[in-house]
Amino acid sequence: MKVEKLPIPDVLLLTPRRFADPRGLFTETWNQTRYAALGIPGPFVQDNHSISVRRGTVRGLHLQVAPSVQGKLVRVVRGGIWDVAVDVRPGSATYGKHVAAVLTAENWCQLWIPGGFLHGFCTLEPDTEVIYKVTAPYDRDAERGVLWNDPDLALPWPVNEADALLSDKDLVLPRLAGYPDGLV
Repeated sequence: MKVEKLPIPDVLLLTPRRFADPRGLFTETWNQTRYAALGIPGPFVQDNHSISVRRGTVRGLHLQVAPSVQGKLVRVVRGGIWDVAVDVRPGSATYGKHVAAVLTAENWCQLWIPGGFLHGFCTLEPDTEVIYKVTAPYDRDAERGVLWNDPDLALPWPVNEADALLSDKDLVLPRLAGYPDGLV
């Protein structure tokens, strides 16, 4: 497996090996022992699958706080996304900074996003499907979010504001500065 440390080293870009033959291909998308050796904890307790019909669909920026902090292992099975993680861990040297990667069905990359990071993505193609494993189940009371286009974060989204498609809920999330005591 190819492992790339990003500018925020706790976030990893992973590319599992593919074994191809005339029938197609085989790969391991998760192996507890191998991923644990990389510092990716388990257990994963839930798999999520999203389908976005339109290019320019934005989902995020979301996270869960204690007692239901989620780490996420994200991959794309159809289409492509620009995937972003924003560090909101208290006291972190990279607080408010982000890392991003393009994940596509073709490049086979996965992004590991530990707890304490906001997560969001924008679809680069229509009919994009994203599957991600999480380390804690969904907990409405622990759910938090930050406005996708918060000017303080200045994220370089690959879509114009006028063309972005968001949920009603994501359109009214507060800015990061709206959490004076921090998110986590």
